[in-house]
Amino acid sequence: MGNQIVYTSARLKRCAVLLVALLTFGLGLSKYPLATASGSVPTVVTVQFHSPLVNATLPYNVILPPDYRASSTTRYPVLYLLHGLGGHYTDWVTRTNVADYAAQYRMIVVTPEGNDSWYVDSEGVTTDKYETYILKELIPDVDKRFRTIQSRYGRSVAGLSMGGYGAIKYGLKYPASFVFVGSMSGAFAVTRYTEKEMGGSNWEPFLKIFGQVGSESRKANDVFEIARGLSAARVSSLPYFYFDCGTEDADRHFNANRELSQIFVEKKISHEYRELPGDHSWAYWDRQVQEVLKIAAKHLHAPALRINKFQGLQKTVIEKPSRAGYYTALQRSNTARNRTQLQEQ
Repeated sequence: MGNQIVYTSARLKRCAVLLVALLTFGLGLSKYPLATASGSVPTVVTVQFHSPLVNATLPYNVILPPDYRASSTTRYPVLYLLHGLGGHYTDWVTRTNVADYAAQYRMIVVTPEGNDSWYVDSEGVTTDKYETYILKELIPDVDKRFRTIQSRYGRSVAGLSMGGYGAIKYGLKYPASFVFVGSMSGAFAVTRYTEKEMGGSNWEPFLKIFGQVGSESRKANDVFEIARGLSAARVSSLPYFYFDCGTEDADRHFNANRELSQIFVEKKISHEYRELPGDHSWAYWDRQVQEVLKIAAKHLHAPALRINKFQGLQKTVIEKPSRAGYYTALQRSNTARNRTQLQEQ
């Protein structure tokens, strides 16, 4: 497990400096608790993991439930929460209140480092195998270090924008690995981007990751194509999907989310899709990650409740969806939207 340093709120300034210093000297594992509004204290652990596949250190944060240290035998479900383009593994903890929100659920939340990989195995860079890294290195490392429920019923994945795309694709491709999949403002149309649309130097990274427009590698990473090609038997094995998009988000995100939902309806893929007031911003994601946690808690196999302060858990989750397990919830019509064109953050 490596060396560990515990930080308390009374020593916040001094400990922040100390944490940076300790990580500079290469500690493999550090942890610090965050006080929550409810009085519960989740613990955030940073793991410095070296990936042989990517040949780089890819740190990840782990938010442990408040009662994790109270038992040495209890195992917990895990939600893997993926960041967006231009972001890093620290974003969820530093730019939202996810540690506070997660404290009311008996689950572990992991925020991996994905850099700007789109969570795929790159077509042009042989060492950028981020999809394989997540499935074959990260998840086994988390299962080894922490007391997790090591089956699909104890594992879920979600993300924002780029991370939403990655999560949905993983759910479609690897149904045996996840019981719940979530996306906020998912950038699902990424494989359709063109040089004219992206322009100049912005196009090169997409070309390296996905290959040429119309190539087999692009088709293999296209969530629309993957969903359309699923057999009825494959559909029956899929996890439950939840995704949403802000009505003020950019057209390329909003339209792609609505299109994917329509495909899911046609294929009878169990899901919920919401259109809500908001744009492509951290204010929106801070709000919606609360819904993702709530719905994930409903579908994950959580440990038995033992103490009173967790009794409210099952009262906070949403009811089962109607219409044979799938529906689309459109909160506002397309004509009512007053959207601005926003760049992905």
